[in-house]
Amino acid sequence: MTGFGNGALGRVVRSGVGRRRVQTLVIAVATMMAVASAVVAGSLMVATNAPFDHAFARQHGAHLVAQLDPKKADAAQLASTRGLEGVTASAGPFPSTTINPIGQGGGHLPALTLVGRPGPGKDVDVLDLKSGRWPRTSGEIVLSASFQGPDLVLGATLKTSEEADAQTLTLVGFALSASGSADMWATPAQVRSLATGESGLASQMLYRFDSAATKAQITADRKKLAAALPSGALVGTQSWLDTKRAADQGAAATIPFLFAFGVLGIVMSVIIVGSVISGAVGTSLRRIGILKAIGFTPREVVRAYVAQALIPAAAGIALGVVLGNLLAVPLLNDTESVYGTVSLSVAWWVDVVVPAGALLVVAVAALVPALRAGRLRTVEAIAVGRAPRTTRGQWAHRAAGRLPLPRPVTYGLASPFAHPVRAIAMVLAVTFGTVAATFAVGLTQSLNAVASAQDPENSADVTAISGAGGSGPGAGRVEKAPAAGRAPAGSGSNQQQPSADPDAVRAAIAKQAGTASYYGTATGDARVAGISGTVRATLYQGDSRAGGYEMIAGHWITGRGQVVVPTHFLERTGTKIGESVRVTFRKETVSLRIVGEAFDTSDDGMRVHADLASFSKAEPEAFHIEVEPGVSPADYARKLAAVVEPLGGAAFAESAPEGENMIVLLEAMAALLTLMLVSVAGLGVLNSVVLDTRERVHDLGVCKALGMSPRQTVSLVLASVAGIGVVGGLIGVPAGFALHDYVLPVMGEAAGTGLPPSVLDVYDGTQLVLLGLAGVLVALIGAMAPAGWAAKVRTATALRTE
Repeated sequence: MTGFGNGALGRVVRSGVGRRRVQTLVIAVATMMAVASAVVAGSLMVATNAPFDHAFARQHGAHLVAQLDPKKADAAQLASTRGLEGVTASAGPFPSTTINPIGQGGGHLPALTLVGRPGPGKDVDVLDLKSGRWPRTSGEIVLSASFQGPDLVLGATLKTSEEADAQTLTLVGFALSASGSADMWATPAQVRSLATGESGLASQMLYRFDSAATKAQITADRKKLAAALPSGALVGTQSWLDTKRAADQGAAATIPFLFAFGVLGIVMSVIIVGSVISGAVGTSLRRIGILKAIGFTPREVVRAYVAQALIPAAAGIALGVVLGNLLAVPLLNDTESVYGTVSLSVAWWVDVVVPAGALLVVAVAALVPALRAGRLRTVEAIAVGRAPRTTRGQWAHRAAGRLPLPRPVTYGLASPFAHPVRAIAMVLAVTFGTVAATFAVGLTQSLNAVASAQDPENSADVTAISGAGGSGPGAGRVEKAPAAGRAPAGSGSNQQQPSADPDAVRAAIAKQAGTASYYGTATGDARVAGISGTVRATLYQGDSRAGGYEMIAGHWITGRGQVVVPTHFLERTGTKIGESVRVTFRKETVSLRIVGEAFDTSDDGMRVHADLASFSKAEPEAFHIEVEPGVSPADYARKLAAVVEPLGGAAFAESAPEGENMIVLLEAMAALLTLMLVSVAGLGVLNSVVLDTRERVHDLGVCKALGMSPRQTVSLVLASVAGIGVVGGLIGVPAGFALHDYVLPVMGEAAGTGLPPSVLDVYDGTQLVLLGLAGVLVALIGAMAPAGWAAKVRTATALRTE
């Protein structure tokens, strides 16, 4: 009887699969959900595993982006650097400048680096043209796809400045540069025409080296380049390692979260499959005994029950791979837009490793109960049959009978104790479903807190600026690390300084009806002792608590001589709260004491926030205003603009900030994976209740004969899982809470920042109670279908069933 295809063993396997339709369906659907979630999580982990590296390799990214002074190094001198030792490829020189464009609606964009290139490139920094085409004539531009939004679409126009004779640029394409070489691209002639004299024009060169894997190698490459050029010709450089670090930090934050869901999915699939096969063995004792009596060996019995799990599991795995690929496509598209990676798709090996791993997990999970079937003695199996032992769980029935509850309810509450192993499996399924739900709710709230904590100055109702130096509508919301080719402060960029008197603008705000509070800010590049290059500085005037960043430690600035810095700043400088740093802002150097660690990830965490009074020469460039309740920000801004515009300033109402793409993506992934895991938990309950209900169908017939109504029958079956739902919720909620408190700091550490209490402490008592009740709800939903079947079964049919 060793045949498996059309032999006796094959017929036993097919008979078991066909007879246990519910169990077969549960295994198939559970494995389908588990595999689909694993494919989604796995593909996203692959996509977010060093996405910068993939994009950089595809685009032949530049190891070094160099900005040079064309007055000190002409085109011939720059071309000669292509033959330097170690240079494997180069591109340029390209004309470069910086502009402050104005959108169609009058909103200011941040200062953007504009580079003139005849095409997307072919050797170094081959731009990925996401949509549209490359500029052909003057007046056309391609914009970095990171700026794409409702107001910036193909065909939109931008003004190069606020001047009356400013040129109009038409947006004809969106592109991505893994090297971060520029924000905008146009024809070389267009860039030269926009540069404000020779002082505003720079030259950009792109280099690839044979040795550029470490910071020391990049430094050596830069020294070679500087030595080959006239003194002072090399204005600034951008290393690919700095760009890579910023990109990888954002990607690395998703790995712990995806790993947590992946582990939950694997554990739940083991629980469900093990529970199903264990139930099949427990309800087929007599059948197992008969098989052994007619000559089946223990090994053949084990093979039969493992095969009965593998057949529906294989079908579920195949469907899960297809479903996972379908679900992964939109998420991968979002990931592509977030990271700038090109042509993301599910890695082929994910579609191979996940199914193979799932089959192995199912086989191992099924093997344990199948071995139990193989060890059963023939006589004992036939004698016991499939009925549960009459003595098991009697103490639970006696204890439940003392409760002041209807008898069907107490009978149902005690039922799980007749099959403790099955009950434990249901508790574990509900527990892990509750863990997933609790973790997902906390994660979503934490991500929302992260979104609201970013760029707090943009939360003001109205912003007034004292000239073109301020930021216009939405400028803070498209905050990004400066592109490699952007001119450093003082290098001849064409940024304009505020033209209105800040005191006059401040006085107009104070007189404006409806003003609740306001504070001023000034922003610019600063230098910090011990740090090469510049950091972004924001100085605050007045009560700036409304625009203060969430604090990880310490407190927000309260007066002169204080500075608040992000986590990465502390790590980079080796400083801590209470110590002092020397900051140079607009040629004025002061010593500032660090009083707080801010939750600020912009500019790679290299920013400083200080009181404007610390610098005697600094003046506010923008004022952030809160209006009184009932006052329309739009009306207020319109009235204020009428006053400050003649002074040379401007005023506008801030729009509600949109959710950051990365946060929206993470929330979508969490919702999808949680839905899958909770569905699997419900299927586990369904399977166990079906087995229990069919085992006790004769008892249900007796109860019906004694007068139990269909409604009471439903109450009995639902009560049998209510206690399990309560226990699962009581265990799952604290476990999900603990998982959240473990994973979130790991995500923050991967992103290079600590997390403030507002991001970590997101649960409240009411939510935790509701999440605990969610465990009960999962159990009740899983038991609803077998409860309906039990209520409908005829009394005579139930009594005839053994």
